[in-house]
Amino acid sequence: MSDEQYYDCIVIGAGASGLMCAASAAQRGRSVLVLDRANKVGKKILMSGGGRCNFTNYFIEPENYLSDNPRFCISALRRYSQYDFLQLVHKYHLAYHEREHGQLFCDHSSRDILNILLAECQAGRVRIETRCQIEQVTQQHDGDSRFSLQTSHGTRHCHSLVVASGGPSIPTLGASGYGYELARQFGLRVTPLQAALVPLTLKGQLLAQLQTLSGIAVPARVGCRGHHFSEAVLFTHRGLSGPAILQISNYWHSGDAIEIDLLPGASLPEMLRDWQQQGSKAELKNLLAHHLPKRLVGVWLDMTPETRRVADKPVAQFSREEMALLGRHFQQWQCVPAGTEGNKTAEVTRGGVDTDAISSKTFEAKQVAGLYFIGEVLDVTGWLGGYNLQWAWSSGYCAGQYI
Repeated sequence: MSDEQYYDCIVIGAGASGLMCAASAAQRGRSVLVLDRANKVGKKILMSGGGRCNFTNYFIEPENYLSDNPRFCISALRRYSQYDFLQLVHKYHLAYHEREHGQLFCDHSSRDILNILLAECQAGRVRIETRCQIEQVTQQHDGDSRFSLQTSHGTRHCHSLVVASGGPSIPTLGASGYGYELARQFGLRVTPLQAALVPLTLKGQLLAQLQTLSGIAVPARVGCRGHHFSEAVLFTHRGLSGPAILQISNYWHSGDAIEIDLLPGASLPEMLRDWQQQGSKAELKNLLAHHLPKRLVGVWLDMTPETRRVADKPVAQFSREEMALLGRHFQQWQCVPAGTEGNKTAEVTRGGVDTDAISSKTFEAKQVAGLYFIGEVLDVTGWLGGYNLQWAWSSGYCAGQYI
Protein backbone atom coordinates (compact mmCIF):
# COMPACT_ATOMS: atom_id res chain seq x y z
CA MET A 1 0.00 0.00 0.00
CA SER A 2 1.31 3.47 -0.88
CA ASP A 3 2.29 5.81 1.94
CA GLU A 4 0.25 8.54 0.17
CA GLN A 5 -3.50 8.05 -0.04
CA TYR A 6 -6.47 10.26 -0.97
CA TYR A 7 -9.97 10.14 0.58
CA ASP A 8 -13.05 12.25 0.09
CA CYS A 9 -13.12 12.66 3.86
CA ILE A 10 -10.84 12.03 6.82
CA VAL A 11 -12.30 11.97 10.33
CA ILE A 12 -9.94 12.59 13.25
CA GLY A 13 -11.29 10.62 16.21
CA ALA A 14 -12.91 7.17 16.35
CA GLY A 15 -15.35 8.01 19.12
CA ALA A 16 -19.12 8.40 19.06
CA SER A 17 -19.38 11.48 16.82
CA GLY A 18 -16.50 10.43 14.55
CA LEU A 19 -17.85 6.95 13.82
CA MET A 20 -21.38 8.31 13.35
CA CYS A 21 -20.12 10.91 10.89
CA ALA A 22 -18.00 8.38 9.01
CA ALA A 23 -20.94 6.00 8.58
CA SER A 24 -23.27 8.83 7.55
CA ALA A 25 -20.88 10.09 4.88
CA ALA A 26 -19.73 6.69 3.62
CA GLN A 27 -23.28 5.49 3.04
CA ARG A 28 -23.69 8.49 0.73
CA GLY A 29 -20.87 7.10 -1.39
CA ARG A 30 -17.95 9.04 0.08
CA SER A 31 -14.58 7.39 0.63
CA VAL A 32 -13.87 7.85 4.33
CA LEU A 33 -10.85 7.27 6.55
CA VAL A 34 -11.03 7.48 10.36
CA LEU A 35 -7.81 8.08 12.29
CA ASP A 36 -7.34 7.63 16.05
CA ARG A 37 -4.27 7.78 18.25
CA ALA A 38 -5.65 5.18 20.70
CA ASN A 39 -5.07 1.44 20.35
CA LYS A 40 -8.77 0.72 19.81
CA VAL A 41 -11.91 2.61 18.86
CA GLY A 42 -14.82 3.82 20.97
CA LYS A 43 -13.17 3.66 24.40
CA LYS A 44 -15.48 6.26 25.94
CA ILE A 45 -18.52 4.48 24.52
CA LEU A 46 -17.39 1.22 26.12
CA MET A 47 -17.02 2.75 29.60
CA SER A 48 -20.13 4.93 29.48
CA GLY A 49 -23.11 4.17 31.68
CA GLY A 50 -21.07 1.84 33.85
CA GLY A 51 -20.50 -0.42 30.85
CA ARG A 52 -24.16 -0.36 29.79
CA CYS A 53 -23.95 2.85 27.67
CA ASN A 54 -26.59 5.48 28.41
CA PHE A 55 -26.90 6.04 24.65
CA THR A 56 -29.68 8.66 24.58
CA ASN A 57 -32.63 10.09 26.49
CA TYR A 58 -36.35 10.32 25.72
CA PHE A 59 -36.42 13.96 26.84
CA ILE A 60 -33.77 15.64 24.68
CA GLU A 61 -34.29 19.40 24.46
CA PRO A 62 -31.94 22.29 23.53
CA GLU A 63 -32.32 23.51 27.14
CA ASN A 64 -30.32 20.44 28.25
CA TYR A 65 -27.16 21.87 26.65
CA LEU A 66 -24.74 24.63 27.66
CA SER A 67 -23.02 26.83 25.08
CA ASP A 68 -22.12 30.47 24.56
CA ASN A 69 -24.64 30.18 21.71
CA PRO A 70 -27.52 28.17 23.20
CA ARG A 71 -29.35 28.06 19.85
CA PHE A 72 -26.52 26.35 17.99
CA CYS A 73 -27.60 22.81 18.89
CA ILE A 74 -31.26 23.22 17.88
CA SER A 75 -30.92 22.43 14.18
CA ALA A 76 -28.94 19.19 14.54
CA LEU A 77 -31.08 17.88 17.40
CA ARG A 78 -34.19 18.40 15.28
CA ARG A 79 -32.72 16.88 12.11
CA TYR A 80 -31.37 13.80 13.88
CA SER A 81 -33.26 13.25 17.12
CA GLN A 82 -33.21 10.59 19.80
CA TYR A 83 -35.96 8.81 17.88
CA ASP A 84 -33.80 8.67 14.76
CA PHE A 85 -31.06 7.00 16.77
CA LEU A 86 -33.62 4.62 18.26
CA GLN A 87 -34.56 3.58 14.72
CA LEU A 88 -30.93 2.56 14.24
CA VAL A 89 -30.99 0.66 17.54
CA HIS A 90 -34.18 -1.15 16.48
CA LYS A 91 -32.65 -2.01 13.11
CA TYR A 92 -30.06 -4.10 14.98
CA HIS A 93 -32.61 -5.51 17.48
CA LEU A 94 -30.62 -4.11 20.40
CA ALA A 95 -32.19 -4.86 23.79
CA TYR A 96 -32.41 -1.74 25.95
CA HIS A 97 -34.32 -0.33 28.91
CA GLU A 98 -35.39 2.99 30.35
CA ARG A 99 -34.24 4.24 33.74
CA GLU A 100 -35.32 7.35 35.64
CA HIS A 101 -35.41 10.72 33.88
CA GLY A 102 -35.84 9.07 30.46
CA GLN A 103 -32.34 7.60 30.31
CA LEU A 104 -31.92 4.68 27.88
CA PHE A 105 -29.34 1.95 28.54
CA CYS A 106 -28.27 -1.26 26.83
CA ASP A 107 -29.57 -4.39 28.52
CA HIS A 108 -26.25 -6.15 28.03
CA SER A 109 -23.16 -4.15 27.17
CA SER A 110 -21.93 -0.82 25.80
CA ARG A 111 -20.17 -2.87 23.15
CA ASP A 112 -23.56 -3.43 21.52
CA ILE A 113 -23.70 0.28 20.62
CA LEU A 114 -20.11 0.29 19.38
CA ASN A 115 -20.82 -2.80 17.27
CA ILE A 116 -23.77 -1.00 15.64
CA LEU A 117 -21.56 1.95 14.71
CA LEU A 118 -18.84 -0.33 13.35
CA ALA A 119 -21.40 -2.30 11.34
CA GLU A 120 -22.71 0.96 9.87
CA CYS A 121 -19.15 1.99 9.02
CA GLN A 122 -18.47 -1.38 7.44
CA ALA A 123 -21.62 -1.02 5.32
CA GLY A 124 -20.07 2.14 3.88
CA ARG A 125 -16.59 0.61 3.58
CA VAL A 126 -15.06 3.08 6.03
CA ARG A 127 -11.37 2.53 6.67
CA ILE A 128 -10.27 2.88 10.32
CA GLU A 129 -6.65 3.26 11.40
CA THR A 130 -5.76 3.15 15.12
CA ARG A 131 -2.44 3.91 16.84
CA CYS A 132 -2.09 6.72 14.33
CA GLN A 133 -0.36 9.93 15.40
CA ILE A 134 -1.10 13.04 13.36
CA GLU A 135 2.11 15.02 13.06
CA GLN A 136 1.00 17.89 10.86
CA VAL A 137 -2.07 19.15 9.02
CA THR A 138 -1.65 21.55 6.13
CA GLN A 139 -4.17 23.23 3.86
CA GLN A 140 -3.85 22.61 0.10
CA HIS A 141 -4.99 24.97 -2.62
CA ASP A 142 -4.95 22.81 -5.73
CA GLY A 143 -7.38 20.19 -7.06
CA ASP A 144 -9.69 18.14 -4.85
CA SER A 145 -7.19 17.77 -2.01
CA ARG A 146 -7.87 20.58 0.44
CA PHE A 147 -5.90 19.06 3.32
CA SER A 148 -2.73 17.02 3.71
CA LEU A 149 -2.07 15.08 6.91
CA GLN A 150 1.38 13.86 7.85
CA THR A 151 0.81 10.85 10.12
CA SER A 152 2.81 8.05 11.68
CA HIS A 153 1.23 5.83 9.00
CA GLY A 154 2.22 8.05 6.09
CA THR A 155 0.66 10.97 4.23
CA ARG A 156 -3.10 11.18 3.82
CA HIS A 157 -4.97 13.67 1.65
CA CYS A 158 -8.64 14.63 1.71
CA HIS A 159 -11.27 17.02 0.40
CA SER A 160 -13.09 17.29 3.75
CA LEU A 161 -11.47 17.07 7.20
CA VAL A 162 -13.67 16.39 10.24
CA VAL A 163 -12.34 17.01 13.74
CA ALA A 164 -14.13 14.65 16.15
CA SER A 165 -11.34 14.26 18.68
CA GLY A 166 -13.39 15.22 21.75
CA GLY A 167 -11.97 17.00 24.78
CA PRO A 168 -9.27 16.21 27.34
CA SER A 169 -11.57 14.49 29.86
CA ILE A 170 -10.41 11.03 31.02
CA PRO A 171 -6.91 11.12 29.47
CA THR A 172 -6.35 7.47 30.42
CA LEU A 173 -8.70 6.62 27.53
CA GLY A 174 -6.50 8.52 25.08
CA ALA A 175 -8.34 11.86 25.31
CA SER A 176 -6.40 15.02 24.50
CA GLY A 177 -6.88 18.66 23.56
CA TYR A 178 -5.63 18.10 20.00
CA GLY A 179 -8.87 19.31 18.41
CA TYR A 180 -8.50 22.69 20.09
CA GLU A 181 -4.92 23.00 18.81
CA LEU A 182 -6.11 22.28 15.27
CA ALA A 183 -8.91 24.83 15.59
CA ARG A 184 -6.46 27.51 16.70
CA GLN A 185 -4.09 26.57 13.87
CA PHE A 186 -6.84 27.54 11.42
CA GLY A 187 -7.71 30.75 13.26
CA LEU A 188 -10.78 29.55 15.18
CA ARG A 189 -11.45 30.76 18.72
CA VAL A 190 -11.71 28.23 21.58
CA THR A 191 -13.88 29.28 24.52
CA PRO A 192 -12.57 28.75 28.08
CA LEU A 193 -12.34 25.07 28.99
CA GLN A 194 -13.34 23.44 32.27
CA ALA A 195 -13.92 19.89 33.45
CA ALA A 196 -17.67 19.18 33.57
CA LEU A 197 -19.94 16.40 34.82
CA VAL A 198 -17.28 16.01 37.48
CA PRO A 199 -17.12 15.51 41.27
CA LEU A 200 -16.53 18.61 43.41
CA THR A 201 -13.76 18.74 45.99
CA LEU A 202 -13.74 20.23 49.49
CA LYS A 203 -10.89 21.24 51.79
CA GLY A 204 -10.05 22.10 55.36
CA GLN A 205 -12.35 21.48 58.29
CA LEU A 206 -15.40 20.88 56.10
CA LEU A 207 -13.64 18.09 54.21
CA ALA A 208 -12.45 16.57 57.50
CA GLN A 209 -16.05 16.55 58.78
CA LEU A 210 -17.62 15.10 55.66
CA GLN A 211 -14.91 12.52 54.94
CA THR A 212 -16.41 10.42 57.72
CA LEU A 213 -19.48 10.04 55.47
CA SER A 214 -17.47 8.65 52.53
CA GLY A 215 -19.51 6.06 50.66
CA ILE A 216 -22.93 7.30 51.83
CA ALA A 217 -25.38 8.37 49.11
CA VAL A 218 -28.69 10.16 49.72
CA PRO A 219 -31.44 11.63 47.52
CA ALA A 220 -31.03 15.42 47.52
CA ARG A 221 -31.78 18.62 45.64
CA VAL A 222 -28.67 20.57 44.64
CA GLY A 223 -28.66 24.13 43.31
CA CYS A 224 -26.21 26.65 41.82
CA ARG A 225 -26.70 29.78 39.69
CA GLY A 226 -30.47 29.28 39.57
CA HIS A 227 -30.26 25.67 38.34
CA HIS A 228 -31.43 22.72 40.47
CA PHE A 229 -31.18 18.94 40.16
CA SER A 230 -32.91 16.33 42.32
CA GLU A 231 -30.86 13.13 42.28
CA ALA A 232 -28.42 11.31 44.55
CA VAL A 233 -25.49 13.00 46.29
CA LEU A 234 -22.53 10.78 47.17
CA PHE A 235 -20.04 11.72 49.88
CA THR A 236 -16.45 10.81 48.97
CA HIS A 237 -13.02 11.06 50.58
CA ARG A 238 -12.37 14.12 48.39
CA GLY A 239 -15.73 15.86 48.63
CA LEU A 240 -19.04 15.45 46.84
CA SER A 241 -20.10 13.32 43.88
CA GLY A 242 -23.18 11.46 42.63
CA PRO A 243 -25.55 12.37 39.78
CA ALA A 244 -26.87 15.61 41.35
CA ILE A 245 -23.34 16.92 41.91
CA LEU A 246 -22.17 15.93 38.43
CA GLN A 247 -25.17 17.74 36.95
CA ILE A 248 -24.62 20.94 38.93
CA SER A 249 -20.89 20.91 38.08
CA ASN A 250 -21.88 21.94 34.55
CA TYR A 251 -23.03 25.27 35.98
CA TRP A 252 -20.55 25.71 38.83
CA HIS A 253 -17.69 28.21 38.54
CA SER A 254 -14.81 28.66 40.95
CA GLY A 255 -15.95 30.61 44.01
CA ASP A 256 -19.64 29.74 43.61
CA ALA A 257 -21.59 28.33 46.53
CA ILE A 258 -23.80 25.29 46.01
CA GLU A 259 -26.95 24.69 48.04
CA ILE A 260 -28.06 21.23 49.16
CA ASP A 261 -31.47 20.13 50.40
CA LEU A 262 -31.11 16.78 52.18
CA LEU A 263 -34.89 16.31 52.53
CA PRO A 264 -36.19 17.16 49.04
CA GLY A 265 -39.96 17.32 48.74
CA ALA A 266 -40.40 17.75 52.49
CA SER A 267 -40.23 20.59 55.02
CA LEU A 268 -38.24 19.88 58.17
CA PRO A 269 -39.97 22.65 60.22
CA GLU A 270 -43.34 21.12 59.28
CA MET A 271 -42.07 17.65 60.21
CA LEU A 272 -40.93 18.99 63.58
CA ARG A 273 -44.32 20.64 64.24
CA ASP A 274 -46.07 17.39 63.32
CA TRP A 275 -43.89 15.47 65.76
CA GLN A 276 -44.68 18.00 68.46
CA GLN A 277 -48.43 17.72 67.82
CA GLN A 278 -48.12 13.94 68.03
CA GLY A 279 -46.61 14.37 71.47
CA SER A 280 -43.27 12.81 70.55
CA LYS A 281 -40.72 12.79 73.35
CA ALA A 282 -37.93 11.45 71.14
CA GLU A 283 -34.69 13.33 70.49
CA LEU A 284 -34.20 15.01 67.12
CA LYS A 285 -31.28 12.82 66.03
CA ASN A 286 -33.34 9.66 66.55
CA LEU A 287 -36.35 10.97 64.61
CA LEU A 288 -34.21 12.20 61.71
CA ALA A 289 -32.52 8.79 61.53
CA HIS A 290 -35.81 7.48 60.09
CA HIS A 291 -35.33 9.78 57.08
CA LEU A 292 -31.55 10.02 56.65
CA PRO A 293 -28.59 7.72 57.43
CA LYS A 294 -27.84 7.87 61.15
CA ARG A 295 -24.17 8.68 60.55
CA LEU A 296 -25.09 11.61 58.32
CA VAL A 297 -27.54 12.98 60.88
CA GLY A 298 -24.84 12.86 63.55
CA VAL A 299 -22.27 14.66 61.41
CA TRP A 300 -24.74 17.29 60.21
CA LEU A 301 -25.91 18.12 63.72
CA ASP A 302 -22.29 18.35 64.90
CA MET A 303 -21.37 20.98 62.30
CA THR A 304 -22.26 24.14 64.23
CA PRO A 305 -22.60 25.14 67.91
CA GLU A 306 -26.29 25.95 67.31
CA THR A 307 -27.13 22.53 65.89
CA ARG A 308 -25.02 20.72 68.47
CA ARG A 309 -27.12 22.29 71.24
CA VAL A 310 -30.35 20.78 69.91
CA ALA A 311 -29.00 17.37 68.79
CA ASP A 312 -29.97 15.64 72.04
CA LYS A 313 -32.95 17.84 72.80
CA PRO A 314 -36.48 16.35 72.82
CA VAL A 315 -38.44 17.60 69.82
CA ALA A 316 -41.27 18.66 72.14
CA GLN A 317 -39.04 21.42 73.55
CA PHE A 318 -38.07 23.05 70.24
CA SER A 319 -38.87 26.71 69.69
CA ARG A 320 -40.08 28.10 66.36
CA GLU A 321 -36.65 29.71 65.85
CA GLU A 322 -34.87 26.40 66.41
CA MET A 323 -37.15 24.70 63.88
CA ALA A 324 -36.36 27.37 61.29
CA LEU A 325 -32.63 27.04 62.04
CA LEU A 326 -32.75 23.27 61.48
CA GLY A 327 -34.78 23.73 58.29
CA ARG A 328 -32.07 25.99 56.88
CA HIS A 329 -29.27 23.70 58.05
CA PHE A 330 -30.68 20.53 56.49
CA GLN A 331 -32.51 22.01 53.49
CA GLN A 332 -30.60 25.17 52.53
CA TRP A 333 -27.10 24.10 53.50
CA GLN A 334 -24.44 25.94 51.52
CA CYS A 335 -20.76 25.40 50.88
CA VAL A 336 -18.16 26.72 48.45
CA PRO A 337 -16.31 23.78 46.83
CA ALA A 338 -12.54 24.07 46.60
CA GLY A 339 -12.62 22.90 42.97
CA THR A 340 -13.31 19.85 40.84
CA GLU A 341 -11.50 16.54 40.44
CA GLY A 342 -10.49 17.78 36.98
CA ASN A 343 -10.18 16.01 33.66
CA LYS A 344 -9.06 12.77 35.29
CA THR A 345 -12.63 11.94 36.32
CA ALA A 346 -14.70 14.45 34.29
CA GLU A 347 -17.11 12.87 31.82
CA VAL A 348 -16.95 15.85 29.44
CA THR A 349 -15.32 19.24 28.94
CA ARG A 350 -17.29 22.48 29.16
CA GLY A 351 -16.36 24.99 26.46
CA GLY A 352 -14.63 24.26 23.16
CA VAL A 353 -14.48 25.48 19.57
CA ASP A 354 -16.53 28.67 19.33
CA THR A 355 -19.80 27.80 17.60
CA ASP A 356 -20.07 31.30 16.10
CA ALA A 357 -17.35 30.17 13.69
CA ILE A 358 -19.21 26.98 12.70
CA SER A 359 -22.31 26.42 10.54
CA SER A 360 -25.09 24.92 12.68
CA LYS A 361 -26.42 23.22 9.53
CA THR A 362 -23.28 21.63 8.06
CA PHE A 363 -20.74 21.93 10.93
CA GLU A 364 -18.25 23.40 8.48
CA ALA A 365 -15.98 26.21 9.65
CA LYS A 366 -17.33 29.39 8.07
CA GLN A 367 -13.90 30.71 7.12
CA VAL A 368 -12.16 27.42 6.22
CA ALA A 369 -13.79 25.45 3.41
CA GLY A 370 -13.83 21.70 4.01
CA LEU A 371 -12.95 21.84 7.73
CA TYR A 372 -15.63 20.48 10.10
CA PHE A 373 -15.95 20.18 13.89
CA ILE A 374 -18.41 17.84 15.63
CA GLY A 375 -19.19 16.36 19.04
CA GLU A 376 -17.53 17.31 22.31
CA VAL A 377 -14.75 19.38 20.72
CA LEU A 378 -17.38 22.07 20.11
CA ASP A 379 -18.63 24.48 22.75
CA VAL A 380 -21.72 22.36 23.42
CA THR A 381 -22.01 20.47 26.71
CA GLY A 382 -24.98 18.31 27.67
CA TRP A 383 -26.43 17.18 30.96
CA LEU A 384 -25.71 13.78 32.46
CA GLY A 385 -28.14 11.16 31.19
CA GLY A 386 -27.44 10.38 27.52
CA TYR A 387 -27.47 14.00 26.32
CA ASN A 388 -23.82 14.15 25.27
CA LEU A 389 -24.00 10.92 23.28
CA GLN A 390 -27.12 12.21 21.54
CA TRP A 391 -25.17 15.35 20.62
CA ALA A 392 -22.48 13.08 19.18
CA TRP A 393 -25.06 11.19 17.09
CA SER A 394 -26.84 14.36 15.94
CA SER A 395 -23.77 16.42 15.04
CA GLY A 396 -21.99 13.42 13.49
CA TYR A 397 -24.93 12.41 11.32
CA CYS A 398 -25.68 15.95 10.15
CA ALA A 399 -22.08 16.72 9.23
CA GLY A 400 -21.90 13.41 7.38
CA GLN A 401 -24.66 14.60 5.08
CA TYR A 402 -22.51 17.47 3.78
CA ILE A 403 -18.90 16.33 3.70
